[in-house]
Amino acid sequence: MSFSQALSGLNAASSSLGTLGNNIANSQTVGFKGASTQFADVFAGSVGLGTRVSATVQNFNEGNLESTNRNLDLAISGQGFLRYEQGGEIVYSRNGQLSLTPDGTLVNAQGAQLMGYGLNAAGDVQVGGQPQVLNVPADEMPANATQNVGTTINLDSRENVGEGLSTTQVNAAGGGTEELSYHYSNNFTTYDSLGNPRNVTVYYEKAQDTHVDGAGDEYPLFEDENGDQFYFDGADYRDVATETVATGNFSPVAIPNAWNAKVVMDGYYDDANDFEVAFNNNGTLASAPQQDINFGPDSPLGNDPEPLNFELNLAGSTQFGNDSTTSALTQDGYTSGALVGITFEDNGTIMMNYANEQSRPAGQIALAYFRNPEGLQPNGDNSWTSTNASGQELVGAPGTGIFGSIESGVVEQSNVDMAKQLVDMIVSQRAYQANSQTIKTQDEILQTAINLR
Repeated sequence: MSFSQALSGLNAASSSLGTLGNNIANSQTVGFKGASTQFADVFAGSVGLGTRVSATVQNFNEGNLESTNRNLDLAISGQGFLRYEQGGEIVYSRNGQLSLTPDGTLVNAQGAQLMGYGLNAAGDVQVGGQPQVLNVPADEMPANATQNVGTTINLDSRENVGEGLSTTQVNAAGGGTEELSYHYSNNFTTYDSLGNPRNVTVYYEKAQDTHVDGAGDEYPLFEDENGDQFYFDGADYRDVATETVATGNFSPVAIPNAWNAKVVMDGYYDDANDFEVAFNNNGTLASAPQQDINFGPDSPLGNDPEPLNFELNLAGSTQFGNDSTTSALTQDGYTSGALVGITFEDNGTIMMNYANEQSRPAGQIALAYFRNPEGLQPNGDNSWTSTNASGQELVGAPGTGIFGSIESGVVEQSNVDMAKQLVDMIVSQRAYQANSQTIKTQDEILQTAINLR
């Protein structure tokens, strides 16, 4: 027996204790991956010469995810590494504690810049291209004029023509005022090209049938108790058959399952936007659901914003024997808005959120995957670089294929198991003590040999 075996054991145990101490020191480090020390025996022929450290192996098992409720914190649920550019080199990390620089770059605490997929000319994420440093512009989102309005209504089939009407005064196109009558109205806000809100109301009235006289003029149609039909020319009731003036009690003649609709914007009414809504006998919509609505410079818009032209879609509307009501309403216009924050979706898309309650993408985080992550070279600061041992990186979007998804508002804790580290520390400590005892025993043997006379 020689001192070399015991010294190698001391060195090996010391290395193990160093690795364990580093693990324990980083037990609260976000994204840290613990390591373990592996040993190999040393032989010269058939004689054992002790042990040596063969490798320090990193454990890339996923750590627990801890909520931080901070929008700029993220973690990977599953496989993959965040890809950063730092000093002209590509580094990889599981630490997603980010901050936003004044120029819109997402960086970690070391200043490494997060990489991913940018946007194409249409403003959509360009997946599959070369990853680049992501940028979140601080520009204000411009206003967007309303182009589409969707509303789903039920018009009460129990309404009768000319009965139970409400009225409202509006400013008529061409000047003056006009009184509109209606059974039901629904209103909504649209936006012009400058982002100004414009209040739009659609008035619905059960449709009355009409009569066209020989001159081509159209008049409302009525009937008496006997079912004979008459039209009103603005001054007198006239018999449809004889054109003679008549007196008596007359009731409006309804067009079955039809309603007249009139559209008013900011109190302005243009009959060019009038349309008819027709239903089938079962109460479903029979007429085309889309209606083009146009308000030009003669309206309250004036000449400053562009004309407000939008499509009103009544798809799904009904005529049942229930109270008239609006069950759904959407529109795609909005005013301008300043950037108020960003959020991360589970597929890695970075969404910019604005004060006008709109959002749009700034890009998408790219993840890197390695067939042998244990071959990565640790750099410190929770980052690694690739090596020949790790293999070539595979880059892709979160949530696709082998790549994990992005969790927002959380961080990945260190994967160090404190209980196991403390137990392993005791084992390494005892190994160190045992090798020390070996040296002591060898020393005593040598001392005995020296004392021989």
